[in-house]
Order: sequence, then C-alpha cells, then structure tokens
Amino acid sequence: MKIAQEFREFISRGNVIDLAVGVIIGAAFGKIVNSLVAEVIMPPIGAAMKGVDFSSLFVSLDGKTYETLAAAKQAGAPVIGYGVFFNTVIEFVIIAACVFLLVKVVNKIKREPAPSPAAPPEPTRSEVLLAEIRDALKK
Repeated sequence: MKIAQEFREFISRGNVIDLAVGVIIGAAFGKIVNSLVAEVIMPPIGAAMKGVDFSSLFVSLDGKTYETLAAAKQAGAPVIGYGVFFNTVIEFVIIAACVFLLVKVVNKIKREPAPSPAAPPEPTRSEVLLAEIRDALKK
C-alpha cells in the first residue's frame, strides 16, 4: 500500500510530467526533422551531385558488388552505410540548431530586466531640519 502511494507522489511531481512531455514532443520533432532531411533537404543535394541518393551509398566489405544497400543487407554482407550516416549527421545538425534557438529564446524570456538604479532615499526629518538650520545660518 505504501509503495503505491509513493509511486503516485513520484508520478504527480512536476518534473516527471515535464520530462514525459519533453520526450513525447522530442520524438515527434525527431520524426519531423527526419522527414525534412529525407524528403526536402537531401533530394536537391543528391540532384546537385548528379542524382546521388545518399541513403543508398554504402561500401560492401566482402568484396562483392550489390545493386542496393537493402540487397547487400539481405545477402548478409557486412557493409558500411556511410550515406545513412551522412543523413543522420545532417538530422543531428538540424536538431541541434533548433534546440539552440529554442534555448536561446527561452533564456531571453526568462532573463529578468536589469534592475533600474534605485532612487536615493528621501532625507530623514532630522536631515531636513539640519539643512534648514544650515541654510538659515548662511543668510
């Protein structure tokens, strides 16, 4: 019974819920970036490089030639899929840039404005009286 109560308290903490929301949003954002790279960014780069599809670039380590990366994997050949790695690096750079911009905006919002210089405190009653006496003596 006590374990269930502790678990309920743990789950209801704000940090756990914030983390769960962050993971869900991050997974969805990852899918968006993956699609952006695969469907928007890489085709023009491939076209500029004479029709190269980066996701199909690989090196077969068994010395045989395969038509596609999928065919090499299906044959059980050891391969280095550097094209897929290249796509993943581009995805990482895009995600890192977006996270950087997001953190920059959040920090700008959270940053408190610099405190304005405080006005000098009003003189006390005795200071006012002393100033009046001084001014009267000068006359």
